[in-house]
Amino acid sequence: MVMSWKEKLLFATVPWLGAQLIRCLYHSMRVEFIGEEGVRELWARGENVILAFWHEQTLMMAKSYHGPGAKLLISQSKDGELLAKAMTYFGYEAVRGSSTRGGRNAFKEMLSISKEPFDLALTPDGPRGPRRELKDGVVQLARLGGRAVVPLAFCCNRGHRFSSWDRFLLPYPFARAVYRFGEPVYFEKDAGVDDFRERLDKAMMMNLRAAEEHLEAYGLPAV
Repeated sequence: MVMSWKEKLLFATVPWLGAQLIRCLYHSMRVEFIGEEGVRELWARGENVILAFWHEQTLMMAKSYHGPGAKLLISQSKDGELLAKAMTYFGYEAVRGSSTRGGRNAFKEMLSISKEPFDLALTPDGPRGPRRELKDGVVQLARLGGRAVVPLAFCCNRGHRFSSWDRFLLPYPFARAVYRFGEPVYFEKDAGVDDFRERLDKAMMMNLRAAEEHLEAYGLPAV
């Protein structure tokens, strides 16, 4: 596809600026990591995982990861292209696709990566929602790839919620923030797909709520 000069300028500047914004926000905030020791134990045993977080928390997730290497599932939209380019500044490689565009090929690639020593990261409610509603991709990836899904949450006490479908979160500088890793959720063949979906959905919600409660313990409600 031939891009106009405006599009070329957009793709040349916005990803770099976005990466700098993420770094500046992160280093301005007072950040705590909770539960990371659990996923570190899995890495120490040679287990790679699927990291799952809600779409609204995407912006700051580039700074959440300290593992052996991860690949991200990012949509094939123009916004997805900008995000994928921004993630290269943090050393991440993107697998392009979503439930609405390129999903089958992206799923096959993610499933193939499940055999390699990389973690996978995705937003199970993206790219168009409904908000905080699990789609089939993460369920089937766990079932066929045999990996645990580790819920990951980000919350902060000061920020802006956009009026998008996911109520996308933009933290303010100098906010207090929490990254929280939940307990791994494994697919159990005897229990089936519906059971796994229910357990994962509950784990995602509980992990986010626990992160918010951690802030509330300081008298700082999450936005």
